Amino acid sequence: MSDTIEKDAIRNVIAEMQAAWNRGDFHGYMAGFANPDVIFVSRGKIQKDWQATLDHYIDDYGGSPGSQGELAFSNIRIEMLAPDAAQLISDYKLVRAVGNQSGVNTRLMRKRDGKWIIALNHVSNTER
Repeated sequence: MSDTIEKDAIRNVIAEMQAAWNRGDFHGYMAGFANPDVIFVSRGKIQKDWQATLDHYIDDYGGSPGSQGELAFSNIRIEMLAPDAAQLISDYKLVRAVGNQSGVNTRLMRKRDGKWIIALNHVSNTER
């Protein structure tokens, strides 16, 4: 497939994840990540696996309807590294009543079984 088609498929995964988050569907959001072997890097350390990350999102953001806030990815840049690998860098902003968050995501996308997923996710929050 052409790079354009693959990049569009990757953008669709990110759009589906964003939509799932915004409706409070954490399982739908996590469907964009490799399960169980995704690697998350944030807060200056390597985080736990897929299930622990899902649990963290539910605990920290799922207290009541709408408590997850409104998530938006922007300035999405994708570089194809191989037919089954791509690098994605994007800005993100999460608007919540308890405080907004923003920063940059760096993601290693892998194509497995014909579907693009995030194999490595690095989050860098903007310092306030």
